Amino acid sequence: MQAGGASVAITGSNPLSTQDDVAAALAKSGVNVYAWRGVTPDEHRENLFQVLGHKPHILIDDGAELSVAVHTDKKELLGHVIGACEETTTGVHRYRAMEKDGSLRYPVIAVNDAFTKFLFDSQHGTGQSALEGVMRTTNMLIAGKTVVVAGFGWVGRGIALRAKGLGAKVIVTEVDPVRALEAAMEGYGVMTMREAAKVGDIFITATGCKSIVTSEHFNEMKDGTILANAGHFDVEIEVKALRDSATAARIARQNVEEFKIKDGRRLYLLAEGRLVNLAAADGHPAEVMDMSFANQALAAEYLLKNKGKLQSKVYGVPLETDREIARIWLESHDIKIDSLTEEQSRYLSSWL
Repeated sequence: MQAGGASVAITGSNPLSTQDDVAAALAKSGVNVYAWRGVTPDEHRENLFQVLGHKPHILIDDGAELSVAVHTDKKELLGHVIGACEETTTGVHRYRAMEKDGSLRYPVIAVNDAFTKFLFDSQHGTGQSALEGVMRTTNMLIAGKTVVVAGFGWVGRGIALRAKGLGAKVIVTEVDPVRALEAAMEGYGVMTMREAAKVGDIFITATGCKSIVTSEHFNEMKDGTILANAGHFDVEIEVKALRDSATAARIARQNVEEFKIKDGRRLYLLAEGRLVNLAAADGHPAEVMDMSFANQALAAEYLLKNKGKLQSKVYGVPLETDREIARIWLESHDIKIDSLTEEQSRYLSSWL
């Protein structure tokens, strides 16, 4: 964005997601940075307002937090913002809810829904980085463990695939019957969280919803169970209920908190229940984030080129943009594919 001539202001999407060396490098390059690792909830909120204090025309959002702040606390910016681009499933859900009840006041591009985002960043990026976060914090062997993945969207299936590849026995919990069927057909165990709580060694939530792992489940879990979250907000594991049920708590090692339950069992929470791949690892590799950020840049350009022409609703990334990003990625990796001949094109476009 800066190379394209924009003035840029940035803040973190989670209290533990910022890497201070990256923030410092961005600040040195002229970006307005309002972020540091370990901010309090109040500091995080104030940092959002600091970014909005620059009166941005385009919002590159992560969880819809900037736009929610504009629509609730900074309404004077509503006529100034041209539009927003959203990176996460959680954020897209919030934007669609805003659109549904008539609250959304400018167009939003759902970058998260682009094929070159969710098929790769969500699936392969989170799949790898979430497991990396678990392994870095615990130094546990994944092979032979029972890993419970809550949610079989693109993030969940990426985590399940990587856990399976590392030798884990993988169980999936779901509320969507079609996704549960997919998981079953791919060879995963499928059951309720209540059933999974009794057998799981490592739990990783990836639903975008709240109260996925609750006190009902804590009561059923084995001694030594690991709890981690790969959803955007820290609401999937009921951390307060876990704290309230514990007789003692201690930091066992960096990003690992041990909770001792009344009956002597110990449950271990990673990264405070926040995004384990960002808080306890380095996030997704650059080789997969490049596609997501290409989508963000081109979506911002699309908003600018269509200023005043778009309604206050959620739009998908144009398919031609998706295909162009895929083409460039393949080309940059020296991967060549076939092209349709004129005869093949005519055949596919004809019904006779």
